[in-house]
Amino acid sequence: MLLFQTLSIRPEQTVNTFPATILYAFCVLLFATTGISASSVSRLDRINQSGEIKVCIWPDYFAISYRNPRTGELEGIDIDMAHALASELAVKLTFVDSSFAELIKNMNNDACDIAMHSVAIREDRRAHMDFSAAHLISGIYAVSMKTNLNITRWSELDQEGNIIVVQKGTYMEPVMRNYLKKADLSVVNSFKAREQEIQSGRGDAFMTDYPYGRRMTALTRWARLLEPETPLAPTPYAYAVPKNDPRWLQTVNNFLKTVKADGRLAASAARHGLSPIVAP
Repeated sequence: MLLFQTLSIRPEQTVNTFPATILYAFCVLLFATTGISASSVSRLDRINQSGEIKVCIWPDYFAISYRNPRTGELEGIDIDMAHALASELAVKLTFVDSSFAELIKNMNNDACDIAMHSVAIREDRRAHMDFSAAHLISGIYAVSMKTNLNITRWSELDQEGNIIVVQKGTYMEPVMRNYLKKADLSVVNSFKAREQEIQSGRGDAFMTDYPYGRRMTALTRWARLLEPETPLAPTPYAYAVPKNDPRWLQTVNNFLKTVKADGRLAASAARHGLSPIVAP
C-alpha cells in the first residue's frame, strides 16, 4: 500500500503508460516479496530499460581509448568496440572518464556498466570485477632515448650502471624486480614520471606495454621502442564488468566472439597499429 501511495498511481493508468522507473520499482517489490534478491536483475535489463550503456575509459591510453588533444575526439580500438557494442544493443553510448587507479571504485559504485580500456587480467583484481574473454595480449616492452647509444636493443638493458624505470603498482614492477640481475630498478608514482626520468637522464629506459610504447614512438622524436627477443610476461587484456552478473558477462563475451569472427576486431586493431597483439 505504501508503494502505491508514494507513486500516486491512478486506477485509470495502465502498465503501458508507466515510466520505466516505476516498472523497475514493481520488479524490485516483486523480488522482495518472493524472496528473490533485487541484485539478480541483470545489468543488461537496466541497460535495455534506460536505453543507455555507460562505458568507463582511460582517455590517456594511446590506440586504446585515447582522447586526441588536437581534435578532442576519442579514438582507439576500444572506442571502436564500444560503439559496436552499443550498436549491437541498440542503445545510446555514454563514455565515462576513468583510469586504472579508479577502476575498482568504478566497478563497485555504478559509475559504469563496463570498463573498455584494455584492462589487464590480474588475480588481485578478480575480487572486485569479472573479466571478459581477452581481446589483446601484450608483454613488457622498453622505451629508451634514441640518443642513448648504450641501449639500442633489449639485450643491453640489464647491464651494470643502467637504471630501469617502472611505474608503482603496475605488473611490470614485480616482473622487473625478478628479471633484472645487474641493472638498478627505479620505481616512480605515475606514468608521466617514467618519461621524465628518461628525458632528464635519471633513468635509461622505462617499462611499458605495446600500446603505450607505440604512443611514445608515434608522438615523440626521442623515443626508441625495444622488444624482448622472447615475450616477457605476456598478459591478456579484456573488458571488466561488475561482479556476479553472468547474463551481462555472457552478452559481452558473445559480442567479442562476434567481432572476432566477422573481422571487426582485427580491422580496428590494424587501423590503430595493434595487429601484433590481437588475442586469438
